[in-house]
Amino acid sequence: MHIPDSSERRNDAPAERSLNFIEQIVEEDLANGKNGGRVHTRFPPEPNGYLHIGHAKSICLNFGLADKYGGKTNLRFDDTNPVTEDTEYVDSIKADVRWLGFEWENEFYASDYFDQLYEFAEKLIRKGLAYVDDSTAEEIAAQKGTPTEPGKESPYRARSVEENLDLFRRMKAGEFPDGAKVLRAKIDMASPNMHFRDPIMYRIKHAHHHRTGDKWCIYPMYDFAHGQSDSIEQITHSLCTLEFEVHRPVYDWYIEQLDIFPSRQIEFARLNLTYTVMSKRKLLQLVNEGHVRGWDDPRMPTIAGIRRRGYTPASIREFADRIGIAKRDNLIDVGLLEFCIREELNKTTTRVMAVVDEKPIKVVLTNYPEDQVDTVSIENNPEDPGSGHREVPFSRELYIERDDFLENPPKKYFRLSPGGLVRLKGAYIIRCEEVVKNDAGEVVELRCTYIPESRSGSDTSGINVKGTIHWVSVAHALEAEVRLYDRLLTSEDPAAEDRDFKEFINPNSLEIVRAYVEPGLKSARAGERFQFIRKGYFCIDPDSTDSQLVFNRTVTLKDTWAKEQKKS
Repeated sequence: MHIPDSSERRNDAPAERSLNFIEQIVEEDLANGKNGGRVHTRFPPEPNGYLHIGHAKSICLNFGLADKYGGKTNLRFDDTNPVTEDTEYVDSIKADVRWLGFEWENEFYASDYFDQLYEFAEKLIRKGLAYVDDSTAEEIAAQKGTPTEPGKESPYRARSVEENLDLFRRMKAGEFPDGAKVLRAKIDMASPNMHFRDPIMYRIKHAHHHRTGDKWCIYPMYDFAHGQSDSIEQITHSLCTLEFEVHRPVYDWYIEQLDIFPSRQIEFARLNLTYTVMSKRKLLQLVNEGHVRGWDDPRMPTIAGIRRRGYTPASIREFADRIGIAKRDNLIDVGLLEFCIREELNKTTTRVMAVVDEKPIKVVLTNYPEDQVDTVSIENNPEDPGSGHREVPFSRELYIERDDFLENPPKKYFRLSPGGLVRLKGAYIIRCEEVVKNDAGEVVELRCTYIPESRSGSDTSGINVKGTIHWVSVAHALEAEVRLYDRLLTSEDPAAEDRDFKEFINPNSLEIVRAYVEPGLKSARAGERFQFIRKGYFCIDPDSTDSQLVFNRTVTLKDTWAKEQKKS
């Protein structure tokens, strides 16, 4: 039996929209013939953790912009801190970018430019615009002053060009221990912009680098490496999040003093998502302290976690397109992200029957032949007429969910009850004749009769029922593990709280339950997505084996969280 996967069908293209402010800048540059009519962007992640949904927004922006204007995008790893970086992170980042549907023009690393950056630093020293400082980190911080008070010049600021060159070369040669000296730019200690007050360009770190090994023991700071790397690659539009706006004067100053290609930095609002933290440091805490099962835990906002949970590249790209590009920070409701995946999966996933219940109720059809096994035809997806139907085994003994039966039902209860009628999805109308309980008084079995003339698609019984429930054949059902994921945090805006964000970890963010599913799912493979009828959207987890299926809930059928919040 073939159950179509969502990868076999695609959503329609999004409608046209107005230009965002970055696209307006690009179109103006193109109209003026700037940069020879080129558009060349870059995505510059630091390989010190896994990418999250905020990075996905940046990826879509950088690659999408180049795509739209016939340009190119480089993938450049900002690997200037050997202490926190790892090739595992490099590999994960490349996998994430490709999964989102993008391919880079060139793969570069800031470490590719260490020799060139060193030469740039010496050039600034020779111009009298950089000096070696022996001050401690605490002394440098004190020298910087405050936003309302000018800083104080370092006692080492007046060193001669010759002395600075000598000391800097000896730093490079490894003569000094970590923290003994730094190289600082000589700009303006009275500038209202704190980043302009003689920023550090290089620090000493005797640490093994994942690419350059032990060749270097001095490493450039981000503000020095970033703009120069952009310039070396002749990046035309360097897109950064808003926190780098105050760094832009330094970015421009280095380029101007070095007289190199003038890349342009443009800032946009980063993605802030409700019930989520977007700090790599905090995400690393969650991993290292065991609050989650790893970077790809489906509760994590990492791209790897979102992918494992069952989100699709198209849904992430759609989400990025819907939230747009703004100049001011705002908080986006995670419900919009969930809406995007629901909208896609509703159109693309096969509906399957799964009884998600630790203690399902057995239904015995007393007038159905004991040894007879029939099949019923179930539509794969009513939203997609071309998706076809599949055959599902039907027998005398079935499982239904405990919630689909009530011994003393209220008015307008349309599921099964003593003496009541209900339709089994794709099959027959049945009537509950007898309730069987165990010694503890729990309902364990319902003895029912089916109406042979009521088969779906050829019903001649003349009986109308308002309720339809899903089921699986006991003899054919596959037992599976189902992981019901919910939001990891209970605070809408953890960053705004004055308490440790971990205090808001949702104790109910993961519930593991047993389920019984259609036998046709045995051939399903990791990553395949389905709608469990009346339950939600689920995907096969990589933990699945040939003998044990594991499903992750991607999202519920409706926004149940919002409903619960209104109640409280």
